[in-house]
Amino acid sequence: CHLPLGAEGKVTLLVHRLEEGTELIRARGGPGGDSRARVLEAELYTRARELQEVNERLRKAHAREREVALALQEALLPAPRPLDGHQAAVRYRPAVGALNVCGDWYDLVDLPGDRLAVAVGDVVGHGLSAACVMGQLRSALSAATRVADGPARALEALGLYARSVDGAESTTAATAFIDWDDHTLTYSSAGHLPPALLHPDGTVSFLDRATDPPLGASPEHTTRPEATTPFVEGATLVLYTDGLIERRTEDIDTGLARLADTLTRHRHAGPDDLADALLTELLPATGNADDTALVVIRL
Repeated sequence: CHLPLGAEGKVTLLVHRLEEGTELIRARGGPGGDSRARVLEAELYTRARELQEVNERLRKAHAREREVALALQEALLPAPRPLDGHQAAVRYRPAVGALNVCGDWYDLVDLPGDRLAVAVGDVVGHGLSAACVMGQLRSALSAATRVADGPARALEALGLYARSVDGAESTTAATAFIDWDDHTLTYSSAGHLPPALLHPDGTVSFLDRATDPPLGASPEHTTRPEATTPFVEGATLVLYTDGLIERRTEDIDTGLARLADTLTRHRHAGPDDLADALLTELLPATGNADDTALVVIRL
């Protein structure tokens, strides 16, 4: 975070006075040296107390922003609901820290016929501003999904809309249209991590054949790719955001391999149990530095 100008000024003054005090203390022994050092020590103590008070006010302001951002996140994300004849689980876990919250979202949209659209996305940035951008983009993609003829066209519409939203640059999103009548998944990704398809035999496929840059990455509007893959009854589709698998000290392939291994070991679990297992085993026990959105759907 950035300290207000007044606090920065006090930090600068404190450093200057400390340097000055060091020189005086070194010069102790000269006429009046001890008294000057004591006066300076008292002033430094006063400045330090003032800085502590400023920092405490900042801490409380950040904590309040986190509370507001979490409340907004909860209001904007759709509540878990039953699907007609299908099983699904959704999860959101905020990051640990005052401002590391509210860039991620998920959504499920009923489509005509026995079809469902599912999406996840991740706004760059944290805090209340990211939560506001997230709400705008989630709503826009939800609306586009209802009228688009596929996930790629929905993401194209979202990309056009994102150009008018401050803070939406470099947002990533992935969406998949599930068709239970013909047992196919049609998907597209705007710079997002690939959805995972857990097959009944425990093998895992990552849906990575239709990935394009994030929203706003290209100066001109371009069409986005999409791909279709079949699935068998009993398979499980998992969409997630980077907080679930990314670690600063690891290559992304390590996180994807860890996700695949966890899915394989819990392949017989239902969506709710599988979602809980993923969060328990993949998120650090001490809390994650990024928020996490997760959707698990039994196909």
